[in-house]
Amino acid sequence: MLNRRQFATASLAAGAATALGMAPGRAATLGDDGLYKQDWFLDSFLDMGDDLAEAHAAGKHFVVMFEQAGCPFCRQTHEVNLTREDYVPWLKENFTFVQLDLFGARETTDFDGEALEERALGRKWLVNFTPTIVFFPADPAAVAGKDGHSAEIARIQGYLPPFYFYHFFEWVRSGAHAEEGFQRYSNAKLEEMRAKGQTRETWRRG
Repeated sequence: MLNRRQFATASLAAGAATALGMAPGRAATLGDDGLYKQDWFLDSFLDMGDDLAEAHAAGKHFVVMFEQAGCPFCRQTHEVNLTREDYVPWLKENFTFVQLDLFGARETTDFDGEALEERALGRKWLVNFTPTIVFFPADPAAVAGKDGHSAEIARIQGYLPPFYFYHFFEWVRSGAHAEEGFQRYSNAKLEEMRAKGQTRETWRRG
């Protein structure tokens, strides 16, 4: 999980990227609930255990993305990060996303079997920012009997620029999260990027 200092650094980087002309590339699709949509997010019955099991069967990690209507960083995540042709296909291949409204009233079921509204689930999982992306173990056995907050392995809080956003997902998917913190992992990736003569603003996966 990013600490406040890392989050603040990432937010400053996001502002710099926008100032350098990396503003949203296209308008996001806005749903009736005020949330921005991706047609490849899972349309589920919001049973977290079932959704994780489905992701596991497909060979994917399971993530839950909390958003709220009117959230500018949610919009930026959709319009910038989730339009990147260099890594979005990889995200689709390796992760199952479920989108929740931090103030929503739809019924969800936590991994421990408790049924509660989205907003209550957010409070239970200590979600205070949007977007917040919560990552879970790939193996359903690792969450058995636990609630989501106890079961999570990592989370993104707020907006991360594309370089950090992609590498956070890579950090989880590769299993590196179990060996080292994200700061050390991303610093190593920064060094690799600089060795190629790239900057965070010009970076592309590949």
